Amino acid sequence: MSLHRFFLDNQVLADEDGEVFALRLSSSDFNHARVLRLQPGEHIAVVDAASDYFECEVASFDDDLFVRIARHEHARETGPVVMLLQGLCKSDKFDEVVRHASEVGVSAFVPLVCERSVVKLDQRKAASRVERWRNVAKSAAMQAGLDAIPEVADVATVQDACALLANATCVLVCWEEARALSIGDALSRALTAMQTPRADARVAVVVGPEGGLAEHEVEQLLGSNRHAYAVSLGPTILRTETAGVVAPALALYELGGLQ
Repeated sequence: MSLHRFFLDNQVLADEDGEVFALRLSSSDFNHARVLRLQPGEHIAVVDAASDYFECEVASFDDDLFVRIARHEHARETGPVVMLLQGLCKSDKFDEVVRHASEVGVSAFVPLVCERSVVKLDQRKAASRVERWRNVAKSAAMQAGLDAIPEVADVATVQDACALLANATCVLVCWEEARALSIGDALSRALTAMQTPRADARVAVVVGPEGGLAEHEVEQLLGSNRHAYAVSLGPTILRTETAGVVAPALALYELGGLQ
């Protein structure tokens, strides 16, 4: 059975002097621990502010959660990184994309403002939504036992996003009008050309909003990287929230993940 996992923002466990010490959990994580009714002797997984991994034993849980280190876990070897640039869609749909794509292994998200985006956000709303999506990513990381919380960037335009893609190993632009080039074929071309092992790949996946990507946006994205490809997800047209999970999952599978 996997251990309940907690992430610490401002505590490095290697710096703790005492055998038993309090975990400095955020208020939401502390409440989550309360809901779990953690008992003395129970073990939890903790990722501290230095990204070190520990298995801790609960010593007591009253006004604070006191633990002792049971063992220092070694971080798993890093593998391929997949970033999802997702066209803005209705907030509940975007929540689900962040939640489920985090669970399958997406490392970072960029909320993307597109020409055909139905959702329009002013600066205040954008900041509020990004904070919400970061909380969703953290919750998914805790639930799925991830080694790190996926990053959620600030809302970006297509032009802004193109600057992020220049150093990617491969950029996969999901477009319903793309010729029949699969994600697997596109990745193979890029990895061969770059002579990059699959484990070292840094891949960006772009999914448009409900109305899809405009042709000039696709052209911009394809021009952002010499290993950018317009790819197809098959003969059917997927909803944006479906494509936002399926496409990065396929990329991760082709790179050796999910196996």
